[in-house]
Amino acid sequence: MVAEKCRLGRFLSLCSLIVDYTKEQLIDALVAEWDYLCHDDYDPEDLTSEEYRKEMEELTIEELIEETSTDEGYTLDEFMENNG
Repeated sequence: MVAEKCRLGRFLSLCSLIVDYTKEQLIDALVAEWDYLCHDDYDPEDLTSEEYRKEMEELTIEELIEETSTDEGYTLDEFMENNG
């Protein structure tokens, strides 16, 4: 029962976040973060920004939110503010 409530709570949290950001905004922020990370720690085997964007465009909004690795400690709003 507790696990069901946790899943429901997570689902409701994701639903409320979806209203705040579009898929394009999430992709733009993820690509901005990717550019920053690659600039700081360059690896010739990393995807280019364009390749990374194409991968992100294949994901759903829920998967994009998961890709941000946000939670109660580092919120999606903070991620978007830092990478927007």
